[in-house]
Amino acid sequence: MFLFKLEIELEDQTVYLVTAAESEEQAFDGVEAHLVRYFVGNPAIKDCAIVEKKRLEKGAGYVIETGSRP
Repeated sequence: MFLFKLEIELEDQTVYLVTAAESEEQAFDGVEAHLVRYFVGNPAIKDCAIVEKKRLEKGAGYVIETGSRP
């Protein structure tokens, strides 16, 4: 199992999704379901890409930046 960080470009913003999946295909398959639950609707996806992939093990994680550094 792997931990994936995906960058998803919507019409008006870019969001990040961290998800556990067995393969890249499974990670992409779950994107729409996660977005629908988060946004309570189905936002239009312009682009979606895996930006990081790690083996899922104790201590695995990602840092998500939300703004520019000073």
